[in-house]
Amino acid sequence: MTGFAKFIPDDLDRRIIGHLRADGRASLSKLADALGVARGTVQSRLDRLVDTGTLLGFTIRVRDDYDDLSVRAVMMIEITGKSTTEVIRKLRGIVEIRTLHTTNGNWDLVADIHAASLSEFDRVLRQVRMIEGVLNSETSLLLSTV
Repeated sequence: MTGFAKFIPDDLDRRIIGHLRADGRASLSKLADALGVARGTVQSRLDRLVDTGTLLGFTIRVRDDYDDLSVRAVMMIEITGKSTTEVIRKLRGIVEIRTLHTTNGNWDLVADIHAASLSEFDRVLRQVRMIEGVLNSETSLLLSTV
């Protein structure tokens, strides 16, 4: 981490993020029209959101039943010392981790993992466990949704 203060998005930034959550393919012009600001304003705000790590990327969402053949799991993660921020940053870079939550109790984080196959799932497990600051983890495969 650098010595810079943490970037805190303002109302316009949050509104841009909200629109992108609903339509990640929205053009700059469409966002500008919806938000009532200039296209250049949207572009500079998006650049800043990406540069500060607030936006980590752009992705798609699919129906829950679209990837029924994928491997899904929940991983509980224990972190050593004061490395939480750096561990979270690295975990967010793993595409197969769909969501990441802080928690209380014996574990520090809970990760929702979606992988295309068991071999991809195994790669993700190894990748997480190799992150400096990850002390321990426990993973449960999700067999079916009831």
